[in-house]
Amino acid sequence: MSLQTTASQTIGPYLHIGLTWLVTDNLAPAGVTGERVAVEGRMIDGDGAAVNDAVVEMWQADAHGRYAHPDDTQDKPLDPAFKGFGRVMTDSDGVFRFTTIKPGRVPAPGGGLQAPHLNVTIFTRGLLKHLITRMYFSGEPANDEDPVLQRVPAERRQTLIAAPREGKSGALKWDVVLQGERETVFFDY
Repeated sequence: MSLQTTASQTIGPYLHIGLTWLVTDNLAPAGVTGERVAVEGRMIDGDGAAVNDAVVEMWQADAHGRYAHPDDTQDKPLDPAFKGFGRVMTDSDGVFRFTTIKPGRVPAPGGGLQAPHLNVTIFTRGLLKHLITRMYFSGEPANDEDPVLQRVPAERRQTLIAAPREGKSGALKWDVVLQGERETVFFDY
């Protein structure tokens, strides 16, 4: 028997061992302006089984539509209390949770504005390359004009849109499906 790490294990299953100290599940601490939202989702594989050792990273603009990054030089206010980055782990049932604010609209390539969204990166066992996707907001009028969302086939757009959770104000549900019929849309990079 060989104890060498195989190619399919280059990213995990070590995520809960080495990255838990980097978890940031509240992107909007006290003092941050904007509409607060709580997002809960479940990550599943192509067979519908929970992915219990994944990391979900989020990067987003503040409520004004400006990123907390030196390259974002837009003439918009910058919320000094908002860092715009978070990282959470899935639990034994594949569930992840985080709280944030609904971001403002950011410029689109070639002009115009993008709909409010979160940029999301997925890390999990068996991946040699992490996955990149986005989370949009249900009922957002700007979704109809977002240039990235409009490039996604209409029948697959719902995989990128978080839905309101019944009976819970400010709560959203957004699942990530890694493969199969209801696979979340992932972007090439």
